[in-house]
Amino acid sequence: MHDLDWWRPLTRRYLFFTGKGGVGKTSLACATSLALCDEGRRVLLVSTDPASNLDEVFGLSLASRPQALPDVPGLWACNLDPMEAAAAYREKVVGPYRGVLPPAVIRNMEEQFSGACTTELATFAEFVALMADDQVARDYDHIVFDTAPTGHTLRLLSLPGAWSGYLNTTTAESSCLGPLAGLQEQRERYALALQRLGDASQTAVVLVARPDKSSLNEARRTRQELTEMGVANIQLLINGVLGSHSQDPTAQAMRALQQDQLIGVEGQQVALLPVNLVGLKALRALNRPPEQVERASTLPSIPSEFGSLDQLAEELRANGKGVVMTMGKGGVGKTTVALQLARKLSESGCRVRLTTTDPAGDLTEGDHGLLRIDRIEPQREIKRYTDEVLARAAAKLDEQGLALLKEDLRSPCTEEIAVFRAFAEAVHQGEHEFVIIDTAPTGHTILLMDASEAYSREVRRNQQDSPESVTQLLPRLRDPQFTRVVLVTLAEPTPVHEAASLQADLLRAQISPFAWVVNRSLLASGTQDPVLASRAIHEAACLAEVLKLGDKAYLEPLRLAQAVHA
Repeated sequence: MHDLDWWRPLTRRYLFFTGKGGVGKTSLACATSLALCDEGRRVLLVSTDPASNLDEVFGLSLASRPQALPDVPGLWACNLDPMEAAAAYREKVVGPYRGVLPPAVIRNMEEQFSGACTTELATFAEFVALMADDQVARDYDHIVFDTAPTGHTLRLLSLPGAWSGYLNTTTAESSCLGPLAGLQEQRERYALALQRLGDASQTAVVLVARPDKSSLNEARRTRQELTEMGVANIQLLINGVLGSHSQDPTAQAMRALQQDQLIGVEGQQVALLPVNLVGLKALRALNRPPEQVERASTLPSIPSEFGSLDQLAEELRANGKGVVMTMGKGGVGKTTVALQLARKLSESGCRVRLTTTDPAGDLTEGDHGLLRIDRIEPQREIKRYTDEVLARAAAKLDEQGLALLKEDLRSPCTEEIAVFRAFAEAVHQGEHEFVIIDTAPTGHTILLMDASEAYSREVRRNQQDSPESVTQLLPRLRDPQFTRVVLVTLAEPTPVHEAASLQADLLRAQISPFAWVVNRSLLASGTQDPVLASRAIHEAACLAEVLKLGDKAYLEPLRLAQAVHA
């Protein structure tokens, strides 16, 4: 049974909520902040997620500077906007030289600061300011970080050490980030932030998971990696546990699967509510006794405009080859949809490569007849990219030049460049077969898309001739006959609205989505359990909204195997 006081052990000054995408980090971070404020504490709630949905939860438009929530005394909240932080960081470095240096030099400096490396560094600087600023510590009793999904969070938490190590050893005056003077100035703040991250009396990292295999495995991996990074205080919250339930077959099967996955798992359990966690009332219900839910008399019908995944696979197959990209908010089941589409296409006689750019992706590599499954693994790509750059430069640089290049390649930015190039190569293979790319959660994907031209310049910095995969990436992504973007969502407000925002961003980048898939629908499962049916009834409005957003829409019912493996 879930614990109504699940939040009470979370008393440290700095609280980080992290976990696999879609497990409910934002909901539990918000609910914890509310509970602490109700106890008379002063709390700053910060989202470092490029795909933040704090605005959705609170019904406010938050900025990058803290603002008080009018209905919650003692609570301030803000979103650290990556693009805004990058623009400010870029102008701080470039601005003093405007009117001093020739325009061509200024343009070159701006290009150096136009990639995702700068975006991540600028966001990190904002994060460090909150961790290391003593005035901020005096203003608030708690700072609660709603972090991005696990892969990004681990990188964020490791950056204080990574950048400190890089700055302590490098002798270069510049890197792919441009001048390093700004980084050197931050050295002491980085060291203090790293110290506070490892102090169990000040910091707790809250791993959020769902009661399913994939999510719990991710939590175990994250715990191990965080422990190796020196984080001592790690706590587990298991969100969405089905408590009281009826004799409905779907509810009974879900409850049995959840309890099977929770055998031997120690952590606080948080109940699955009959409503979506949007608004103060719903958030506060997480730590109150559950209300009696009446059995639904009838469920609304599913709009006839929705097709099936079989129909979507058949439409894709007509192309014969090309790229299919599953995109959407973390946790909506992009990997599951990508895998199902890959299997359906390969079973119909098509050669298919299924790969993932998601740091938290859960695909097992291997060959399965016409289907090949692999992943774009950062460390593997870093080594391949570094070896190639050094081999190319060996004949042109002296010993000192090679030493400087090796230092430059040790910067954390090299990972972004290497992964980007592998992504471009995967897209290139769509010229010969189907390539299905299970992308990382929305924020990371958008940064990757936005940075494509900047990365082309970055690759050219170390290679005289850009590979065709890089030079042709944008045209291929923008060709609707070559690249089919499938937006995946759940029939819940936040995932639908985030997918709508993603669609708008893609259209601005001249990339047209091909179809929408509403995944794991309770309404399509036909459940009559009071809690599950109540959630199913709330799906109807979301399905209607999806039909307004996309020309092609497909519905996939909740399958209990997905509840464990997705």
